[in-house]
Amino acid sequence: MKAGWQTKKLGEVCSFLNRGISPKYLEDGGICVLNQKCIRDHRVSYEPSRRHDVQAKKVGSDRLIHAGDVLVNSTGTGTLGRVAQFRENPPEPTTVDSHVTIVRPMPGKFYPQFFGYMLVVIEDAIKEAGEGCGGQTELARIVLAEKFSVHYPESLPEQKRIVGILDEAFDGIAAAKANAEKNLQNARALFESHLQSVFNQCGEGWREKRLDEICTFSSGGTPSKSNSGYWNGEIPWVSGRDMKSTQLFDSLLHISRLAVDESSTRMAPAGTLLILVRGMGLAHGAQIAELMVPCAFNQDIRAIHPEPDLIPRYLLFALRDRINSSGDVLSSAAHGTLKIDSDELKKVMIPVFSRGHQQRVVAMINSLSEETQRLESIYQRKLAAIDALKKSLLHQAFSGEL
Repeated sequence: MKAGWQTKKLGEVCSFLNRGISPKYLEDGGICVLNQKCIRDHRVSYEPSRRHDVQAKKVGSDRLIHAGDVLVNSTGTGTLGRVAQFRENPPEPTTVDSHVTIVRPMPGKFYPQFFGYMLVVIEDAIKEAGEGCGGQTELARIVLAEKFSVHYPESLPEQKRIVGILDEAFDGIAAAKANAEKNLQNARALFESHLQSVFNQCGEGWREKRLDEICTFSSGGTPSKSNSGYWNGEIPWVSGRDMKSTQLFDSLLHISRLAVDESSTRMAPAGTLLILVRGMGLAHGAQIAELMVPCAFNQDIRAIHPEPDLIPRYLLFALRDRINSSGDVLSSAAHGTLKIDSDELKKVMIPVFSRGHQQRVVAMINSLSEETQRLESIYQRKLAAIDALKKSLLHQAFSGEL
């Protein structure tokens, strides 16, 4: 370690390190409560926040957020470990719920923004510590305080100098990332625009039919998690987490033949379309995939079985276009969960052509899809390079190399 630098456990340099409250929620009034959804990309968003009734449960002053505090997500798969700092006091009295830890530096020990960067450096290690043991998604306060070491120069002017370098560099990185993300969105939007034109200019020799006139449907389920004989088998079991591609060859989880025979899950053959009917994945539009191998699936998904004259990939894109252009099928269920109305789904009108015309449409869509994927790959690589640059700069800064 460079001269003038210290290495301490995180708990040794904090004046407060503890979880937030278990809120008594109300619609209006009270004080703002941030949760793990509020913390993303090292920033705090108030949009997913809720309100706490301070008359029902008082909030101690130590759990009210101050400028310089760092919030650390301490539960949740995919959210655990995210960190964000308040560089200024919140716009209103604000606390956090019990899924978030408040990490507050000792007064006078750190240039405030340096402390925030210091926790960004250990963010990946925090994520690994919470998820390392058998899928564990909980990070105890004592683990956060005792397991992680932080490195810092004792000189406050030196801390300030490092912050100035990082702030300037990260402003440029943020602009580059925003540009790459915009280009990525534009590539996807261009594909959807071309797709829409394909099905809005159908030409001659076609008819529109309701989906339930040309398909049958089946539902899935989840085998009991407590029965070890149902899991880790050879059969792919599809959930919403797998619905990220238009073709499915495998899944994250697998079940046994016994699970299929004894539970509510069902098998679907290759050529079946699976559509997500409930979940936040629908925020980006209809999620539909063609099964390339036989699979089972859960209750958030419906299987669509096309009649023999329909090419599954043709139906997939025709259906996706119709759902995304209609406001009748997709709606919000309880607690804001998005869902597709099964009755409305059956009423969706699909343009039906001869099989030869379907093949020509599929060839055109595949060509468009390949070009879109090529562009997406370029922008994804740019985003990965930007993230790598950010980590490299942080490593240099906290190794005393800047």
